[in-house]
Amino acid sequence: MSKIMILKSILIAYISLVSILSIFKFPSTEASTTGFTIDLIHRDSPQSPSYDSSLTPSQRLAKALRRSFTRIHRFQAKKGSQQSPEPDVINASGEYFLKYSIGTPPVPSLGVADTGSDVTWTQCQPCIKCFKQELPFFRPNASSTYKRIPCNSPSCRTLPDTTCSKTRKNCLYSASYGDGSFTYGEVATDTITLGSTRGKMVSFPNIVVGCGFKNGILFDGGESGIVGLGGGKASLVRQLGSIAQGKFSYCLLSLSDNSNSSKLKFGANAVVSGKGVVSTPLVSKKPETFYYLTLIGISVGKQRLEFNYLGDSKANQEGNIIIDSGTTLTLLPSNLYGNLLKVLKSAIKLKQIPDPSGVLDLCYFSLKDIHIPDVTVHFKGADVKLKAENVFVRVSETAVCLAVQAMQDIAIYGNIAQVNFLVGYDLEKRTVSFKPTDCGKS
Repeated sequence: MSKIMILKSILIAYISLVSILSIFKFPSTEASTTGFTIDLIHRDSPQSPSYDSSLTPSQRLAKALRRSFTRIHRFQAKKGSQQSPEPDVINASGEYFLKYSIGTPPVPSLGVADTGSDVTWTQCQPCIKCFKQELPFFRPNASSTYKRIPCNSPSCRTLPDTTCSKTRKNCLYSASYGDGSFTYGEVATDTITLGSTRGKMVSFPNIVVGCGFKNGILFDGGESGIVGLGGGKASLVRQLGSIAQGKFSYCLLSLSDNSNSSKLKFGANAVVSGKGVVSTPLVSKKPETFYYLTLIGISVGKQRLEFNYLGDSKANQEGNIIIDSGTTLTLLPSNLYGNLLKVLKSAIKLKQIPDPSGVLDLCYFSLKDIHIPDVTVHFKGADVKLKAENVFVRVSETAVCLAVQAMQDIAIYGNIAQVNFLVGYDLEKRTVSFKPTDCGKS
């Protein structure tokens, strides 16, 4: 073969190799420049494995409302802690799932998309104690990219409540919770693959994950574990580095919209901008997992109600409410809740009835959507004007109820209040932004 023929063969082989590599690298390149978007699946939607077609919409809503009170144990157990969060992996029935894969070859997993957790974890085989799981179990020894983290590594040392395996000398995590739930396993790195809404698979190597082989968790929807979207260092948002740029956003559909999926965006895709955007500071508090905002008050029509824990000074009200996508109801301190109830009762001239689900306090008899006075939530630097669907929910064919409840010692801005808003988190600028949006069309 002549030298020219050999050179042509080498050139063709090189071009072919570059083409192949570019195919494999394309998803990550796309994600790094434009960010990416994935589907969020509400656990009660037809797209969810936990969907129960035998339940009426009212029954599904009642279950979601009750889960709010299970969920708060997560936040109450951490309140006042001055330490960094433990690997925050205990489920309190988060409301949204996302599909992803872990390992090489990839093993499909369904995780709770949790803004109240940091560590991303999945159940692993061999399993000493595990909850029921529909999907295949992840087997770490079958993944060529799975790497156990040594005890002396920074990733292990920065996580509290870690121990060292006496046999393998690798990092172990453990976490327990007030409701008796727990998880135990090893800390490792592996490749996480997410499917974007464009149909591209986006893979991220060397993500710190928890491999749980002893788990007592209250999962009932086919979940394999949790995808941590909290504010701590182990959060997936932080680990995506320059790809996410510390930014993510979501747009939550109305609970009655079963035709689409809510969306979760990362990086440049997650920037919230344009007409109608308002932003409020994220307040740095312990644990850093949770997203603390400062609620100044709530206006109903022209009447303004101030947020004020009894006996607290205004200085202590910085970071007085947690915004959480995994809690259905908005929970307010008793004095603010009582004032809100009083003003709404005075303004809405409909027949009051008991809640058929037995969960909520203020309900009205109505066969159609009700008209309410303007309700505006005043965060520090951001006035968020709510629609009726953010304040009242239909719990039966004849009843609509206020989607707010009283709670001692904690306040949570829940997901009903966030429906049809684009809600963006910027962990670098330390802000949360709100923009009214039709999430079914976004």
